[in-house]
Amino acid sequence: MPSRLIRLTVLAFLCVASYAQALTPGEAKAMVSGESDARIEAMNKAVTQADDATAAFLQALSQDAVKVAGEQIYIVRDGQGVDPVTGMASSLPANAEEVMLNNRLRGELDSALAALKLFSKDDKVRSAAILQMQSDADDSKLPLIERALATETNPELKNQLALVRAAALLSSPDQARRLQAARLLGSSKQASTKTVLLARLNQESDAEVKAALGASLREVESALAWGDRLGAVFSGISLGSILLLVALGLAITYGLMGVINMAHGELMMVGAYATYVVQGLFQKYLPSAFDWYLLASVPVAFLASALLGAALERSVIRFLYGRPLETLLATWGISLVLMQGVRTVFGAQNVGVENPSWMSGGVQVLGNLSLPYNRLVIIGFAVFVLLAVGWLIGRTRLGLFVRGVTQNRAIASCMGVNTARIDTYAFALGSGIAGLAGCALSQVGNVGPDLGQGYIVDSFMVVVLGGVGQLAGTVYAALGLGVLNKFLEGWAGAVLAKIAVLVFIIIFIQKRPQGIFAMKGRSAEA
Repeated sequence: MPSRLIRLTVLAFLCVASYAQALTPGEAKAMVSGESDARIEAMNKAVTQADDATAAFLQALSQDAVKVAGEQIYIVRDGQGVDPVTGMASSLPANAEEVMLNNRLRGELDSALAALKLFSKDDKVRSAAILQMQSDADDSKLPLIERALATETNPELKNQLALVRAAALLSSPDQARRLQAARLLGSSKQASTKTVLLARLNQESDAEVKAALGASLREVESALAWGDRLGAVFSGISLGSILLLVALGLAITYGLMGVINMAHGELMMVGAYATYVVQGLFQKYLPSAFDWYLLASVPVAFLASALLGAALERSVIRFLYGRPLETLLATWGISLVLMQGVRTVFGAQNVGVENPSWMSGGVQVLGNLSLPYNRLVIIGFAVFVLLAVGWLIGRTRLGLFVRGVTQNRAIASCMGVNTARIDTYAFALGSGIAGLAGCALSQVGNVGPDLGQGYIVDSFMVVVLGGVGQLAGTVYAALGLGVLNKFLEGWAGAVLAKIAVLVFIIIFIQKRPQGIFAMKGRSAEA
């Protein structure tokens, strides 16, 4: 009997404790009526309880699903009223009024909901909640933050929570706690921490705390500067890989064959639209395998552009070899025809091509440096295409014939090489690589009829700067121009960066007309 009495006593105590932590009618009333300051204080107090009833009530409040009728408060679900404290359903009175929320209250409500997500079982949800709280943490949320910190098991998230706690301590009335928080925040590598430190530095009156804030701010800015530099390098490599993909095809049609193909950008556009068509087919007929549509798009984009390039070479370009001005004008006209044809078939508006799920997201390297998966995949794809083209040109029979025809057409013909067929194969290869570039570009932006116009000039500059006919020069020029352009953008803006790059290329070509890598042998003397 005594043991049973003890168990009942403990059970009763737990029930009372649980009830004490639950949402009360007074707390619910305080959050929906009164002055904004009082309502915010009630929200912050309720959040520290972090019980299911409070979370459900705050969520309903943020969705404008709470109404008030006198002293009674209702959560509206499917036209019925639900008591937020007891969870009992009841009819909704006709005089029930909606709860008014201004922008300030909505901001505090979003912050409160983010705070409640600190106790989610999903690491990603908790990480997002911590990130949101970094910019608006204050001492009113300290009990909740410390409670989450005590229960957090992920070491990385625990460190981030400790920094959020330090940011909240900055608003503490205790000078020692503010000083401790200011010093602790110096180890943060987050851009949001810089914002918090700047805001607090303008409000702080204590000289010692102000000095600590300034020292921490300099540490954070130094860490962020490295992130900015590495981010510029990565963005430059990413842009360079795209330029490389676009210029590789041009390095064959212009560098090896001497054809000034102004329709090269439109061949790239055809590859992008081929990717869009394959995406639509997978969405309609193979939705369960949608994540693999991009792999199926690669050969389709290559073949679509290659076949179109072969048709153009056989019908128009083969009559214009050795006449560069006429080739330029003819291919420019072809580019206009292709753009108008796409507008007729697909419309003038851009179309969206989705990333597969395995290309979504990215790798967080530093606080202000994230490497998107789609960019990393494109860089890897550019390297793969480069190696494949290098092997094809340098190690295969077709590559040998292409090099032979471009160096000395007459001798190659005397040796039994069908030069007309090799011209078609080479032009189709260059066009197919342009299609691969379009497939890659569809993963980083919208696809539209003017897609190729934004890259044709840059790709010509890459080929000329690298050295006509030199694949290695194309690689160096593409990556160099990409990185240079991104660094100049951060310093002078996008427009001035483009102008500066163009001026640099003009000066370089004036000093070294053969480009980075000059052709060697008899072909260079011809």
